[in-house]
Amino acid sequence: MLKAILHTLSVLTLTFVTACYGSDNYPIKEVTSGIYYHQGVHEDPSEKNIGAIANVGFIIGDRCVAVIDSGGSYIEGTQLRKAIKEKTDLPICYVINTHVHPDHVFGNAAFKDDKPEFIGHENLPAALAARQPFFERVFKETLGTAYKGVEFIAPTMTVRTNNPVTIDLGNRQLVMTAYPTSHTNHDLTVFDNNTKTLWTGDILFIDRIPAMDGSINGWLSTMEQLQTLDIDFIVPGHGIASNDKWQQGLANQLRYFNILRDGIRDIIADFGTIDQASTQVGLEEKSNWELFDQYHRRNVTASFVQLEWE
Repeated sequence: MLKAILHTLSVLTLTFVTACYGSDNYPIKEVTSGIYYHQGVHEDPSEKNIGAIANVGFIIGDRCVAVIDSGGSYIEGTQLRKAIKEKTDLPICYVINTHVHPDHVFGNAAFKDDKPEFIGHENLPAALAARQPFFERVFKETLGTAYKGVEFIAPTMTVRTNNPVTIDLGNRQLVMTAYPTSHTNHDLTVFDNNTKTLWTGDILFIDRIPAMDGSINGWLSTMEQLQTLDIDFIVPGHGIASNDKWQQGLANQLRYFNILRDGIRDIIADFGTIDQASTQVGLEEKSNWELFDQYHRRNVTASFVQLEWE
């Protein structure tokens, strides 16, 4: 009886949270023809924002739909799925995860009934398995009732590093590229050939400070590679999607990480410490980024550990 009551209360709570974050509070914007996204808020994940802090969205072809990242909770995944069904009756045939972070994959379970192909970088299955215990422990507390329904769904199809794979949504081909270690060791981008639109995942942050979970040298190299591509529109992992603001956003991120790398290298050359670096390097960038205080010091310390072994 007690279990039944607790289950009922849990369902009612989840329903209430979902209702509070209804379609009016989950706007979908059209980037360009057939490409839609929800822009995440520049906040840390919480019960109040249901983990909806990253850019997620979908691409519509003549045959079916591809989801690009599913959201930061099962609730967000259901909101995204509802938005898709309001735009088209076509089936959802792919759910593409750009990397493992919870704000990009926690909505996967909302699409299970569609029986899509779940796609990710070749390193994503291992990354998901390794982090699942930590994610479960931390995000049950962080998301509260919004954690309900989250499942860890590994990709059923993977993309090998530097070996792009093309899928066809029906007169709409998407090219998925897996990168060497950059933001993470399992970053994947999605390029729509029809509109020259690139979904970068968290390889690109606009306005919100980028968060290091990979290699500073690798990330800089990947960003320089993006600069050489023929792109009309970009949907970043965080920040506004556009055909004109992404160039400055990419330049800002390159500047930030070059400042970090140069400053850390100088301290290492003088036999300085990681504590010195974390309190000195890159502070002039504070006014340029949202959530600077939450992530900058971690970026410096993570990069220091890598660069001291150059």
